[in-house]
Amino acid sequence: MDSLKRLTPFIAVAAQLQPADMGTLAAAGFRSVINNRPDGEGEGQPSSAEMQAAAEASGLEYHFLPVVSGQIGDGDVSAFGDLINQVRGPVLAFCRTGTRSTSLWALSEAHHLDPLTILATARDAGYDLTGLAPRLEESWQKAAIRVPQASTPPTQRYDVLVVGGGAAGCAVSASLLRRNPDLRIAIVEPRDQHYYQPGWTLVGGGIFDRARTERAMGRCIPQGAQWIRAAVAGFEPDQQRVVLEDGNRIGYRALIVCPGLTLNWDAIEGLKSTLGKHGVTSNYQFELAPYTWQLVQSLRQGRALFTQPPMPIKCAGAPQKAMYLSCDWWLKEGVLSNIEVDFCSAGAVLFGVPTFVPPLMQYVERYGAHLNFNTTLLAVDGPGHKAWFKQVDAQGNSQEIEKTFDFLHAVPPQRAPEFIRQSPLANADGWVEADHETLRHPRFGNIFSLGDVCAAPNAKTAAAVRKQAPVVAENVLAVLAGKGPRALYDGYGSCPLTVERGKVVLAEFGYGGKLLPTFPLDPAVPRRLAWDLKVKMMPSIYFDMMLRGREWLAEPKRLPHEPLPVEAPAACDFGQDPRK
Repeated sequence: MDSLKRLTPFIAVAAQLQPADMGTLAAAGFRSVINNRPDGEGEGQPSSAEMQAAAEASGLEYHFLPVVSGQIGDGDVSAFGDLINQVRGPVLAFCRTGTRSTSLWALSEAHHLDPLTILATARDAGYDLTGLAPRLEESWQKAAIRVPQASTPPTQRYDVLVVGGGAAGCAVSASLLRRNPDLRIAIVEPRDQHYYQPGWTLVGGGIFDRARTERAMGRCIPQGAQWIRAAVAGFEPDQQRVVLEDGNRIGYRALIVCPGLTLNWDAIEGLKSTLGKHGVTSNYQFELAPYTWQLVQSLRQGRALFTQPPMPIKCAGAPQKAMYLSCDWWLKEGVLSNIEVDFCSAGAVLFGVPTFVPPLMQYVERYGAHLNFNTTLLAVDGPGHKAWFKQVDAQGNSQEIEKTFDFLHAVPPQRAPEFIRQSPLANADGWVEADHETLRHPRFGNIFSLGDVCAAPNAKTAAAVRKQAPVVAENVLAVLAGKGPRALYDGYGSCPLTVERGKVVLAEFGYGGKLLPTFPLDPAVPRRLAWDLKVKMMPSIYFDMMLRGREWLAEPKRLPHEPLPVEAPAACDFGQDPRK
């Protein structure tokens, strides 16, 4: 619970809690808990009923006061104030990031506390509530009155606003600032930690320590960019504004949307409740990768299942990389012959680029793994060590099959975050619409996207971000200058397939599966050089180069210069593309 912040001796706030945190709160002296987050607001969120049961089991009072993100009304403020006056203290209020709960506290105290005092208290706790200043001041001067959120003007405006502080957000911000250090750039990101996610497969294989893949977000935000520690609730592209969960609106000249994707654990019945126990794990979660390695070491016989959900997913090779590294260990330990290995993929092929299938099949055969294509994980019974799959045959007939397991590495279906899926920026599948080459939104010409949330049909990998970032940076600067985008993205993605300890098949490809190798070597051959690149060099390349705007081997292709017609509008005509 590193996110816990005390506002007063009586009340503290925190980001999303888990049922297991209730005992810790009770031990720390808290007596009441207030949940300000509506049920079903985000993937992986515990229900209010779960939180209440855990709180009461620990002797805590529990109160559910849900408030919709970005829509804190006077009724919500009044209800929060009444509740604070009734509950036993000390009390902890929580929501997704803590901002909503802090905002409720601030507004409920505004009738008798100086707004400057409230804002300073919130700022000391890590929450910037300057967007509430008009409401706080009015309550201070008069009485609490309703201020319609829709009429609240932007309190801040930036040249470039970046939604998401992951690989894509930090990399593109750094690329922009290297090109123009005078830009006013802000990154909206609620998380305190930044992760090098490609390293989690190596953690699950016993090669990396988990700490090597984690850094404080403050160390990753590029120097010169302002970090807005908040969550986005929605978009107002016609007004060129982003709405934060506290109702504050941030204005922009250009917007870059790259919050990543979310893991839909709930799509597989029973999976979330058994993760991290009963032999069920996943390298797709930071906390679980070490458990994968524990399971690999302890398994001496039985059945090991590895699953892959329907596309798109981040790093499409990661599900089978977990299998290869596990099998390599079991082979070296002399126990592989006692373990039945099944790879269950919702796809119809082992890998989407045919060039790399033959070398991968050699390792599938070496490890004696059974391939089950068109096989989608539906449900898991962890205590019973059973899993159920939907399997479709060549004629399109489907059946449900049951498999027992001693080890299950599960990969969940993946989708865009809800605030993206429900936004005017999304396509029919929920991803941010984008021209596949320029990465510009087809309907809002000053909005770009990159990374996992982008609808372009490229592989969702960190390597793709490395090539996308300079493309978006150059095109954003062009649009800000009243010109059309010139930099082009070729769909580059890379998947270093760790087929054994010391060998990697370095799959590099672009749109349509076109091979785009960086080195003049046969890319289908497993190599020690590629292993050294992934294990020894890539973490440094990621943290110290890509996130710092050092674009090693990432020069974008460009359209030839085309002068704008004399009568063409400049910066206002964002919807026009000079190629069309």
